[in-house]
Amino acid sequence: MSADFAPLRELIETSPLITTARARGSGKPEAAVEAAEGVVGPLSQSYRWWLTEYGEGAFNGSEIASVAPPTPDTVDVTTELEGERLCFYRESDGCGGSFHFALDQWDGEEHPVVRRDHFTGEEDEEFADSFAGFLTVQVALHSGLGEGPNPTIARLWRSTPGVLLPNGVSVYGPHVIRERNDTYEVREYAPDWVLVGDDSGGRGLFMRHHGRDRTSVYALELGAVEHDVEANGELLTGDLVGWLAAEAYG
Repeated sequence: MSADFAPLRELIETSPLITTARARGSGKPEAAVEAAEGVVGPLSQSYRWWLTEYGEGAFNGSEIASVAPPTPDTVDVTTELEGERLCFYRESDGCGGSFHFALDQWDGEEHPVVRRDHFTGEEDEEFADSFAGFLTVQVALHSGLGEGPNPTIARLWRSTPGVLLPNGVSVYGPHVIRERNDTYEVREYAPDWVLVGDDSGGRGLFMRHHGRDRTSVYALELGAVEHDVEANGELLTGDLVGWLAAEAYG
């Protein structure tokens, strides 16, 4: 799933964990980004967007590498190339890991992000599918949401912090999902379910966060949230990511 830049911008500008050095739209010039690509090869689409929109910034107090000319406290990403790995972020505690674009993996838009252990230098499994996914998963983890409320949403968040379709359907990112569930008291009235989005017309999108079926998505009126969402709601899809892609690009 490609990154949706509308919820990505909302994530960046509302999460206290993410800080930006510049106002939106005053990022690095395209020429600077292209010059960096002349050294390291094509950059991930969502990372390019971050650079041209915001230029520089940090997550949880640690700087995210940028392109020349960087400010004094920011690393020039072109100096962080190690073979097929491009480091763009190091955890701030000095003992944490570092995060790298896997340059040998490219889908035409994004490089996946891998985490490297500080002590052993070994790589964990892929952390995210993109730079947008890196920010999303980090916000989710630091907000106590794990990688997501169920495996389907976790899969989506590895690529994008939610989706906003042209027809008004919205799937939430980690920066809003808890507030939406609290507002509609989902834990009280439908404790086996999680509100993952809405249709901008009064219906919420619900998925189970426990049990075997954590792939089906049901639409139910937000004013009538109740325990048996399956019986009283409308089944929309059993493949959320595929359904979103078809609605967005089909």
